Formats: sequence, structure tokens, C-alpha cells
Amino acid sequence: MNKSKPVTIVMIEDDEGHARLIEKNIRRAGVNNEIAAFTNGTDALKFLLGANGSGEDSAGRQLLVLLDLNLPDMTGASILEKVKNNPHTRLSPVVVLTTTDDEREIQRCYDLGANVYITKPVDYDSFANAIRQLGLFFSVMQVPEIE
Repeated sequence: MNKSKPVTIVMIEDDEGHARLIEKNIRRAGVNNEIAAFTNGTDALKFLLGANGSGEDSAGRQLLVLLDLNLPDMTGASILEKVKNNPHTRLSPVVVLTTTDDEREIQRCYDLGANVYITKPVDYDSFANAIRQLGLFFSVMQVPEIE
């Protein structure tokens, strides 16, 4: 039996304060996985799907995507759609982490294949707490390896 590769957490978040808070609280929960941080969709998609967009760069990688919906260059929903429609990344869990609590937007994300949808609490302590719980969730979660 092959030892599974460590999961890389791909964080796509343009708010630097939120990004730091997310990373700090994931670490506090004891998750030491590599975090690849991106502040825009273009760079994140290049990392996830490769420069040619085929997704082959992610074959054999175990990825967990933390996705903010409001990005400077494209919508998080379009990134979600690309990730879930690609054979090499479609099984990677995507956690949507956003300030949007619009029912239609939440439904749309689940329809596109989001695994978890979390609304960022406005209050710092609630947000920190939510991320810490997410970190605990990451530490027990199994991520499928994609061929």
C-alpha cells in the first residue's frame, strides 16, 4: 500500500488580513501541511491546472482548495467551476470561504461542486474560531489522490 502524499492546501484569498488569519488558525489547529497562497484567480488556476490549463500538473497531487469568492480578477465561482470540471482536479475538496451569505450564491456553489461553504463571520474572534475548527476538520479529512 502506498503511503499517501501530504495534502497541499491551496488558499485563494485576496484580503491579506484574512489570509494571515486563516493561516495562523489552521496552524493553531495543528495542521502543518504546505499552504500555497494566491491573491488572485489567474495565478491560482495556473498552479492548479498548469499554464496550458489541462490540469495534468495536478495529477497525483493531493489538493484542498480554500476559495474566496470575491477576487480582483475573476469570480471564485468560475474557479470552482474550472476545478470541478477538470478530470485531474475534480475530486479535490473545495471549501468556499466568503463574506457572501446570499442563498442563491450558496446554492450555486454547491451546484458547481463546492464541498463546504463557510460564511466569514465579520467578528474577528468568531472568524478565528471558525478557521480553527476548519483546521481540526482538515486534520482528519481524507483527500482522494487523483490519477
